Amino acid sequence: MQPDVRAVNAQSVRASRPIVTNGRADVSFKAVHRPGQPSALDHLFYRDPMKILFPRAQPGDISQAVLLTTSGGMVGGDQLAFSGRAGENTQLQLTAQAAEKVYRSLGPDGKMTVDLAAENGAWLEWLPQETILFDGARLRRTTSVSVAGSGRVLAGEIMVFGRLARGEVFSHGLARDAWEVSVDGRPVWRDALHLEDDILRILDHPASFNGARASATAIFTAQGAENQLDVARECLQGAVSQGDAVLAAATAMTNIVIVRWLAAEPMRLRRAYGAWWAMFRHKVNHLPARLPRMWEI
Repeated sequence: MQPDVRAVNAQSVRASRPIVTNGRADVSFKAVHRPGQPSALDHLFYRDPMKILFPRAQPGDISQAVLLTTSGGMVGGDQLAFSGRAGENTQLQLTAQAAEKVYRSLGPDGKMTVDLAAENGAWLEWLPQETILFDGARLRRTTSVSVAGSGRVLAGEIMVFGRLARGEVFSHGLARDAWEVSVDGRPVWRDALHLEDDILRILDHPASFNGARASATAIFTAQGAENQLDVARECLQGAVSQGDAVLAAATAMTNIVIVRWLAAEPMRLRRAYGAWWAMFRHKVNHLPARLPRMWEI
């Protein structure tokens, strides 16, 4: 009996067609006018494979929302979108349950958008864990930050170039990580890291990454944020030691402080980054000098 050629062809098409995930999660918090009470959930929406959990705030700390992706990582063609908003006079920390893995793609780009907003009098933290780029991964990510009035945002990202424990380096593919930051509707900073094609040459070049296999960025944006540049640098001195082999520096422009890290060993960068974050949030907003529980697992 001859196989049905039409059925075989249809199966081949389905097998070659990328499986696209279109996940989305939105969360916003509002103020609760009761002494000692954290901010309260105002709006929540999520669509598989994205979900949001709400662990109880640690003593003395602020409200927290934890983003997770149940698919286990991104493949070519996947699209993920996240929106986090801190309403007027709220304090909110957004983090992620685990590192985000971006698998090898056969062609299509994975796309991720992060939209963060802090209204007047709000404090918003965006502290996800690492994004790990497998060799051959293709990722386009844009993080948009908007601040209104006396709102403040502390946001960051860590990127790891390959599964280093397996001896794999992110040598080819695409990594585009863009930032767009505005205060009261006026752009204050735009930046993009773009790695494509012969990526290993860029990672190893002494005038570029100089052998680094992990990088990180953190920004603090608010009206007059540049006045916290000395604080950011003091925290770097306390978080990074010569034995860590982590390069870090901070700079500032009107209404924004920008901090960068580079390291050959991602775990050393993670420790230095986390230590800086804990100290900076404490000095700038008098919050406990600690990271969320998810970072301790």
